[in-house]
Amino acid sequence: MRAPLSWLREFVEVPASGDPLEDAAHVHAALVRVGLEEEDVHGVPLTGPIVVGEVLEYVDEPQSNGKTIRWCQVRTGTLADGEPDVHGIVCGAPNFHVGDKVVVSLPGSVLPGPFPISARKTYGHVSDGMIASARELGLGEEHDGILRLAELGLDPEVGTDAIALLGLDDVAVEVNVTPDRGYTLSLRGIAREYANSTGAAFRDPASSLEIGVGEGFPVTIDDRAPVRGRRGCDVFVTRVVRGIDPTRPSPPWMVARLTLAGIRSISLTVDITNYVMLELGQPIHAYDLARLQGGIVVRRAAAGETLTTLDDQSRALDPEDLLITDDSGPIGIAGVMGGASTEVSDGTTDVLIEAANFEPVTIARSARRHKLPSEASKRFARGVDPLVAEAAAQRVVDLLVQLAGGTAVDLGSAWVESTRPATIDLAEGYVDNLVGVDFSLDEITDSLVAVGCSVSPGDDGWRVTPPSWRPDLVDAPSLAEEVARIVGYDRIPARLPVAPPGRGLTRGQRARRAIADALAAAGLTEVLAYPFVSAADNALMVGDDHAQVRLANALDAEAARLRVSLLPGLAAIAHRNVSRGLTDLALFEIGTVFLPATGREYGVTDVPLGTQRPEPGTLEQLESSIPHQPWHVSALVLGGRRPRGVGQAAETAGLADALDAAHRIAAVLGVRLAVETGNHAALHPGRTAALLVDGEQVGVAGELLPAVAIERDLPRQVAVLELDLDRLLSLSTGHVAAGVIAGYPAATQDLSVVVPIDTPAGAVRAAIIEGAGALLEEAALVDDYRGDGLEAGTKSITFALRFRATDRTLTAAEATDAKTAGLAVATERFGAQLRA
Repeated sequence: MRAPLSWLREFVEVPASGDPLEDAAHVHAALVRVGLEEEDVHGVPLTGPIVVGEVLEYVDEPQSNGKTIRWCQVRTGTLADGEPDVHGIVCGAPNFHVGDKVVVSLPGSVLPGPFPISARKTYGHVSDGMIASARELGLGEEHDGILRLAELGLDPEVGTDAIALLGLDDVAVEVNVTPDRGYTLSLRGIAREYANSTGAAFRDPASSLEIGVGEGFPVTIDDRAPVRGRRGCDVFVTRVVRGIDPTRPSPPWMVARLTLAGIRSISLTVDITNYVMLELGQPIHAYDLARLQGGIVVRRAAAGETLTTLDDQSRALDPEDLLITDDSGPIGIAGVMGGASTEVSDGTTDVLIEAANFEPVTIARSARRHKLPSEASKRFARGVDPLVAEAAAQRVVDLLVQLAGGTAVDLGSAWVESTRPATIDLAEGYVDNLVGVDFSLDEITDSLVAVGCSVSPGDDGWRVTPPSWRPDLVDAPSLAEEVARIVGYDRIPARLPVAPPGRGLTRGQRARRAIADALAAAGLTEVLAYPFVSAADNALMVGDDHAQVRLANALDAEAARLRVSLLPGLAAIAHRNVSRGLTDLALFEIGTVFLPATGREYGVTDVPLGTQRPEPGTLEQLESSIPHQPWHVSALVLGGRRPRGVGQAAETAGLADALDAAHRIAAVLGVRLAVETGNHAALHPGRTAALLVDGEQVGVAGELLPAVAIERDLPRQVAVLELDLDRLLSLSTGHVAAGVIAGYPAATQDLSVVVPIDTPAGAVRAAIIEGAGALLEEAALVDDYRGDGLEAGTKSITFALRFRATDRTLTAAEATDAKTAGLAVATERFGAQLRA
């Protein structure tokens, strides 16, 4: 929210130091003290001399480049000897006449940019200044011609200071508005917060208006069923102004303020509605009364309805959309954007003004659904004061009468069913206990009154009724936060909590850190993905029948489930990096997944408040209200394992790299990981490994199906890994056994066996290890042959065996006997035959 200082000063006393930037810093500091976030300062003050000038004469001079310039004589005042002060100025705009009064930037002035003005030679003349356009002065985007003051309804004396005349000596402070502080999306709210911070007197702009009421215009609210505890519309006020002059321009002071506030000037009527929205926080919509057909009905959209909005886009409406309609059908999406059929135009003379209040979630969803973020929807989604609508409508009426020459008539309506917020019981001592500060009773009551609450004595403290513009004040903790905010956060002591001695990190925390260190040391990069995924991504990981946790109010409707696997998030991060040209990736993530029980509903409804530890039964109930969330570790590799170099071919990362990462994780935890042929819906059936510890599957590794990879705009070959870290920890003893340093040489032999083609190599290896006994130190698969020389349906697999004894040097015969024993077990189990 941007607040021009000149506008802010109309409602609260802000000191003027003579330096607008210094004043802006003071206002920012005051607003930060009451919890608002400083963003920026907009509008660099112009440096004069910038004055009103009168065009005395000009000569059109065609140029060789096809352009025609004007050599102008412009009077900007009177010299000391009484002679006119005339400047020769070159101007490229053709939209002015002799006698017009214009804005002249004389040498030494500085326009926004910064753009310093000096006398300079151009087109054969010395141009002694510049005749300025509206955009060059920071008054809008109009740059087709110079600014003629008569078009603004102004006829000042020649030589008048144009900076003061047009309000160009102003700046605006910008603050970030959080979703619970929607009332500060207005000058009224910003002024109130500044007053709360500094103690300056606040003048409520809504209370100074003499509010009239219109009657006779038919309005029907056909949406009275409560939605999330509220009706879709609970306030709808209309007023009518006739006979406005559509040719009148917006006054410069209004254009300057709107521009500083970030709003583009459009027309006088539209500018007035935007001006009042910024001033009071109430979005206003103006209809061309002549184009309305019958009365207005507020209702939900029917199936198949469409609407062409003000941006000339035809939009298919959703049954949840709240609409403004007349006898012709929809004429606007309530609180989001009006329709083109009733738009105020250059020929509009009679205007219907609408000031309404709509249910926030309905408006937020409509704006998101139609991708129509607007100033109105931003305010309605955060909550608008329902009691300010009549004042806002009156303010628009007054400005249309004053500035557009209109006449206020009695036609209108006022439908108000909004109720004041519920009263909250605030016990004495509650605020002190929650915040940790000893507040006096006066500090508590004065703070609550300052934010607009009504406070009266209660049985054990106070009964507090929040103001209509604070829908976020719903319970005692929110009131306690207001007391802390208004009295000052600096009153809250900074105490560093002392950790109980002798505990340190848990076993799980130590293990996760060690795994992260090991993977990072191996060249992988740790990432953190959002836990929100689509239902389809979850189904791909665990199947359609597996339960999923659905978010009640998802940030993105396409990602409305909590993840059951880390792999979709890693794939999304890989896609983002590949799209930016990073094609060699090795990523990992350690995080929780969400595994709900089938048929269970999850969601905490009653969270205990206060500073006391909940009872064991309450804690158990809270624990059961959330799904099982085990820790997983996942990795993804794609692209080159080793780049191409001189005399060295590139190597593509694949399943072997994923398995290497899995074995590194197992080594950190001190467990032995077995690898068997596996299957997974998202992985290539011939390149999927089940990862086991003591016969129990704890994870999976493999290469993504090419179709799955291509669907995510990834290369065809992407290797992934996922392990259940909690289950691995439960199977780990927590101790990593140090290997024995060999004191005797090893004996090596190869063993090639022929087995049925569907026999897992890992199972054959395990049989050989079991049969060979303690002398076998390592067995590694080095070849898998299928082809000529073998019977159909068989394959030949070769293992490199390494034997070693701890107390002597092995003979070749001892190594051969151990190998033969291993072959015997493989033959018994799988029919393995020694390959000739």
